[in-house]
Amino acid sequence: MTTSRFQSLPLLALSQVVFSALSILGTTAQETTPKPTSEKWEEKIKEFEEMDAASPPAPGQVLFVGSSSIVGWDLPKSFPDLKALNRGFGGSEVVDSLFFADRIIRPYKPKKIFLYAGDNDIGSGKSARVVFDDFVKLAEWIEVKLPETELIFIAIKPSIKRWNLWPEMQRANDLVAGYAQAKRNVSFADITTATLGDNGQPDPTLFEDDGLHLNAKGYAAWNTIINTFLND
Repeated sequence: MTTSRFQSLPLLALSQVVFSALSILGTTAQETTPKPTSEKWEEKIKEFEEMDAASPPAPGQVLFVGSSSIVGWDLPKSFPDLKALNRGFGGSEVVDSLFFADRIIRPYKPKKIFLYAGDNDIGSGKSARVVFDDFVKLAEWIEVKLPETELIFIAIKPSIKRWNLWPEMQRANDLVAGYAQAKRNVSFADITTATLGDNGQPDPTLFEDDGLHLNAKGYAAWNTIINTFLND
């Protein structure tokens, strides 16, 4: 009969071997688990809080939150009759809006939230499934904390710079759109067609020179879509 090497070890020695193996596994897990990066936005979030302290926003407004496509949106010009707050922070991902939700979403008690995120997520290598899972976590958080608030996900845009990533972005959009159909207070704002030209590719007249960010004409095209959700 074959005898295991472990069976021939004294009990104390065996426990030391097991402890060492678990320690190695634990160290490996710690090294391979990505650290959260949302803290890098702390100064920007504090800036929002200082603005709110100096001039407290009235509750029940429409909140725009997310990445640079939100930051560059001139809301007073786009929607002059709308009481809206812009809490975009450029470069952010879906998980960042969730991370700071207690500070840049919940205090405003918004009646509607327009979220644009996912673009940077996929640009950094995340899959459509990860983007979707993060979005669902945020949607569920809002459903619990702000049950009367509608969350509108603005579709990840097709852009010139990230056109090679469009298939994965489209998969993320499809997942969110399907989820929205089944939820009472979640909607999907499809700006895709409005951002594409007649050739089925991103319309260069809608973008800044970097091929990623919208220009005034690009936002005007989006405003038409967004207005349908403001007037429903």
